Amino acid sequence: MENIKTYMQQIGQQARAASRRMALADTAAKNCALEAIAQAIVDGSAQLIAENAKDVAAAKQNGLDAASVDRLTLTEKTVRSMADGLRQIAQLPDLIGEISEMKYRPTGIQVGKMRVPLGVIGIIYESRPNVTADAAGLCLKSGNAAILRGGSEAIHSNQAIASCVHAGLRAAGLPETAVQVVNTTDRAAVGELITMKEYVDVIVPRGGKSLIERIAEGATIPVIKHLDGICHVYIDDEADLDKAIVIADNAKTHRYGVCNAMETLLVAQSVAAKVLPPLCKIYLDKGVELRGDDAARSLVSQMKAATEEDWRTEYLAPILSVRVVAGLDAAIEHINTYSSQHTDSIVTENYTKAMRFLREVDSSSVMVNASTRFADGFEYGLGAEIGISTDKLHARGPVGLEGLTSQKFVVLGNGQVRV
Repeated sequence: MENIKTYMQQIGQQARAASRRMALADTAAKNCALEAIAQAIVDGSAQLIAENAKDVAAAKQNGLDAASVDRLTLTEKTVRSMADGLRQIAQLPDLIGEISEMKYRPTGIQVGKMRVPLGVIGIIYESRPNVTADAAGLCLKSGNAAILRGGSEAIHSNQAIASCVHAGLRAAGLPETAVQVVNTTDRAAVGELITMKEYVDVIVPRGGKSLIERIAEGATIPVIKHLDGICHVYIDDEADLDKAIVIADNAKTHRYGVCNAMETLLVAQSVAAKVLPPLCKIYLDKGVELRGDDAARSLVSQMKAATEEDWRTEYLAPILSVRVVAGLDAAIEHINTYSSQHTDSIVTENYTKAMRFLREVDSSSVMVNASTRFADGFEYGLGAEIGISTDKLHARGPVGLEGLTSQKFVVLGNGQVRV
C-alpha cells in the first residue's frame, strides 16, 4: 500500500509539472503531437490488436460478460477510428487563450474572459481501450495533463496505446508525463488518485454505474459523471413510420453495450398497431428480448410483461422495454420520470411537437428524428469525448475540448484605481 501511495504521488507530481508546460504549449506543437500519435497508432495497429487479444482472451477466461468483452475488443476498424478521432481533434480550433465578452465598464476598464485549461485531469475507466487515445488527445489539445487509470481487463491494450501516445509527445517536443497511464491494476491506486487534491483538478469516471457511484462517493476532487444511460425513443402519432422503424431499430441494435443505446421504446397509441408488429419482428429476428405493457403485449404475443423496474433499467444487452402511451404529453411525462437524463429522441413530422419535446425533455441530449446512438463526441464534431455528463454544472452531454477548460476573468486598464 505504501508503495502504491508513493507511486501515485510521483505520478501526480509529474502531472502537475507537465500541466504547466502544456498550458503554455502552442497550437502547432499540440497538433503535431496529435498527428504523430495518430500515425503511431496506425503504424502499430497489428501490435495493438495483438496486445488487445491477450486482454480479450483473459476476459473470456475470467467470465467477463458479453457487453464488456465487446467494449474491450479492438479491431482494425476501431483502431482506425482512434486515429481518425485524434486527427479530427487536431483540426479543431484551439480554445486556449481565447478572450471573449470584452466590455468597457464606466470606470474605463475592459472586462472579459479568457479560456484556460483545467490543469490535471484524472480519468478512470473500464473495458474500453479506445478511451486511452480519446482522453489523451482531448486533454492534450485542451492544454491539460492527464492521469489515465484503465481497467485491469485492458492493461495490455492500454499500455500499448500509451506507447503510441508517448512517441507522439516526444516527436512534438512535449513532455511524455503530460499523459501517464497507471501501470498497476491494484485498486488502491484509484483510491489515491481520487483524493490527490494537490495534484489533480478533476476526475472523470467512465464505466458502469457501480464504478461511477464508488468514485463519486470516495472522491475529494470534483467529478464529471453520468451514472447510466436509460435512453428513450418516442414514436409520435405524426411520425413517418418507415423512418421511425429504421431509427428505433438502429437505436437499439446498432450496439447493445453502450450508454446511448435505446432501452425503452414509447409508441403513440394511435399508431401502435401499425408500427409495433413490423418493428418488433425485426427485434425478435435479431434476438432481442421484449418486455412490454399490456397494450404492447396485445399487439406482439412474444413480448413478456414489463415490471416497474424495467422502466428504470439500463440493460446494456439485447433487451428492450416497450410502452404504448396516449400521446406526446404521456411520453414526456414517462421520460422525465424514468430517464437518466442522458439521451432521448422523438420521431415526428410535426414541428410544434418536436420543439415541445426539445424544450420539455430534461436530458443532456434531446433529438428529433435521429437515433440516440448519435450522442457521442465524435458524431457531434468534438473529435472525441472524455465522457458524457448528465450533471448540470460545468459540462453537460458529451464532454469535449470546451468541457475540459474553464474561464478566468481578465481586466485591461490604463491606470484606473477604485474610488
